Amino acid sequence: MTITQQLQQQVSAAAGLDAWRELPIRQQPNWPDKQAAAAIAEQIATRPPLVFAGEVDRLRERLGQAAAGNAFVLQGGDCAETFAGATADKIRARVSTILQMALVLTYGASMPVVKMGRMAGQFAKPRSKDTETRDGVTLPAYRGDIVNGFAFTEESRTPDPQRLLDGYHVAVSTLNLIRSFTTGGFADMREVHSWNQGFAKNPANARYDLMAREIDRALKFMTATGADFEALKEVEFYVGHEGLLLEYERAMTRIDSRTKLPYDTSAHFIWIGERTRDLDEAHMDFFSRVKNPIGVKLGPGTDTETMLRIIDKLDPEREPGRLTFITRMGAQKIGDVLPGLLESIKAEGSTPLWITDPMHGNGFTTERGYKTRNFDDIVTEVKDFFAAHKAAGTHPGGIHVELTGDDVAECLGGSDRVDEAALETRYESQCDPRLNHKQSLELSFLVAELLQQFPSAEVPVGQDNW
Repeated sequence: MTITQQLQQQVSAAAGLDAWRELPIRQQPNWPDKQAAAAIAEQIATRPPLVFAGEVDRLRERLGQAAAGNAFVLQGGDCAETFAGATADKIRARVSTILQMALVLTYGASMPVVKMGRMAGQFAKPRSKDTETRDGVTLPAYRGDIVNGFAFTEESRTPDPQRLLDGYHVAVSTLNLIRSFTTGGFADMREVHSWNQGFAKNPANARYDLMAREIDRALKFMTATGADFEALKEVEFYVGHEGLLLEYERAMTRIDSRTKLPYDTSAHFIWIGERTRDLDEAHMDFFSRVKNPIGVKLGPGTDTETMLRIIDKLDPEREPGRLTFITRMGAQKIGDVLPGLLESIKAEGSTPLWITDPMHGNGFTTERGYKTRNFDDIVTEVKDFFAAHKAAGTHPGGIHVELTGDDVAECLGGSDRVDEAALETRYESQCDPRLNHKQSLELSFLVAELLQQFPSAEVPVGQDNW
């Protein structure tokens, strides 16, 4: 390709990145000073990328393997990250929880697990209403720390564009710490396994002790055969978030010098929520133009025609790993809705990656006003997700959960039997309820059991430690 052709390709790639500005758009802040917001976006556009095109391309390959049934995806993290929560201890706790879950899932699936955090960018949240009223006072709804504050005051709730830049800097420090943890020996699978052994030996989790002991024997066998554990001290770890604030996502989009194509460098993986996935609106247009792997949330009202139109919009070339469907249908509805969608996909010949989000369809509010979820409902939705794929002969590609590494009480149930009284003493989330550390591990053991019902993948010889 000549230099002129390369320049033409680069101009063509960038030309449509602002087409979304002329389209209907939802869930955006009402900035009091729009010029100040635009100036902040211009500053962000000059800052270094958070992730690189080569990393994004590698993740797309990994997700393509998962879509083909040769890998499994674990995505987890806070419902909405907070700036105050971006401490070393809290980031380490979330990363360690995901690593612990991933080790169990790797054993259960007998295949690599793609590890991805809802981290380093999950600062914005869609809201059902633009305002919130308390005691006769109405203020803007809390849209996440990247937009406004949680405190119910006019000053706090007024959207502040400076928070966009603050969000970028918090994401930088978070991602820097994640990279240190996952490449500096913290992810050594022998150490990770020792954490899980303590969990499994708890009498409340006795049913998982056998699997923990089987993993222990497998590691001892690897040691006896001279396995290179130095190579297993590092893991690939990716980050993703909902691509909600398009001014921020546009500012973080770069034209790669190698491919001459646009990448949203705010994260490796971006997903579009149910509230913003209208086919003719801004979010779908913008993310159809970047090279990142894209996820789309599918709720219980999804029909076949809509699903197929999403595929045509976001993945017209049917590229492996490009498109992920994240189902969030609820324990009572997934068994009725998902099977039909899977059969339609088979008839169409497309192979998107399917991931279950068993959290968002199962929320309710207690009489005392706490938003919560029942662990049994979460497990039921996961089981029905796997059952639908088994019946259809398709691949259950992963799970997407809101979790924390802390000992909070936000979701009811689990082996520790979190009850409503506990919510009043250990509820910390500013948005949606999360699984705590123990509930997250319990879910991973349950999913590992489900994965053992599916044929093991043929993992390539010399497979890297994902």
